[in-house]
Amino acid sequence: MGPVLGIETSCDETSAAVVAGGRTILSNVVASQVELHRKYGGVVPEIASRDHLRTIIPVVREAICKAGLSLHDIAGIGVTFGPGLVGALLVGVAAAKGLAYALKVPLAGVNHLEGHIFANFLAHPELEPPFVALVVSGGHTSLVHVQGYEKLKLLGQTRDDAAGEVFDKVGRVMGLPYPAGPEIDRLAAAGDPEAVAFPRAMSGKDNRDTYEFSFSGLKSAVVNYLNNLRQRGEKVHIPDVAASFQAAVVDVLVSKTLAAAASLKADKVVLAGGVAANQGLRAEFARRTGSFPAILYPPPKLCTDNAAMIACRAYYQLQAGRADGLTLNAMPALKLTSRGEE
Repeated sequence: MGPVLGIETSCDETSAAVVAGGRTILSNVVASQVELHRKYGGVVPEIASRDHLRTIIPVVREAICKAGLSLHDIAGIGVTFGPGLVGALLVGVAAAKGLAYALKVPLAGVNHLEGHIFANFLAHPELEPPFVALVVSGGHTSLVHVQGYEKLKLLGQTRDDAAGEVFDKVGRVMGLPYPAGPEIDRLAAAGDPEAVAFPRAMSGKDNRDTYEFSFSGLKSAVVNYLNNLRQRGEKVHIPDVAASFQAAVVDVLVSKTLAAAASLKADKVVLAGGVAANQGLRAEFARRTGSFPAILYPPPKLCTDNAAMIACRAYYQLQAGRADGLTLNAMPALKLTSRGEE
């Protein structure tokens, strides 16, 4: 199959990419909206949608140009159709359907979360299923057993706030700029992770094997801790709070992921999503595992939202005969579910 064009507009990045053979990135263009949303402390859906409309065509053109191709060299198109912000998703889906119709090529609607997992195939060309994937992003925290390209088993997910969401919410209370995740990671390196005993929800022996997560209690504990100190007029040592909070999140993520890998006898674990770029998370995996199981993760530019991962996922969907028609629509509440299970 020839090159696949990927389009990603689920949140605040407008991205287009061209991937050949499912594994080789020919181009990956990302237009970020972070500066537009920073003054609001988070993504404003209407602003995001309008900026996607402004940039989608120029970004697609740039991706095609950087790949050294013309539109007529494209053999298929993949687009994120969920989950995400409905207005933002609609921009990408409409653009992809228009291009697929004009070029007479197959269209694949891609689950954004599956795209994050498949970013590892781009970063590690030798990678093959099976493996365990930990998906940690702004809106999602899930454990998945990837048994094949079209066979994924959902092991567990968060019951409330996602890990990345809690990073941003806690960061806002700490007075950090949006997005807060990278800043908390930086501050944590200078703090004491044992300074504050924040809770680890659902981390006992009876819960660990369920592979479910919960972070809302941790978020409340950090907010209450900061508010209590401020009300008493006591000094807040932000690096210690950042380190203790991050350690609580990381402890649960690593413990449950390694428990799943041990139960399934998996020799490979991959990290996916924006929080996969967190240095504290990567260091803790390395500390607890040594070299087994192998812990793999994409470079930071493939951890955050990008269209190369969407093109990669679309390639394997189209290879499996899973093309969508022009009735494809945005599904903002799309879930990550088991696929291909008998």
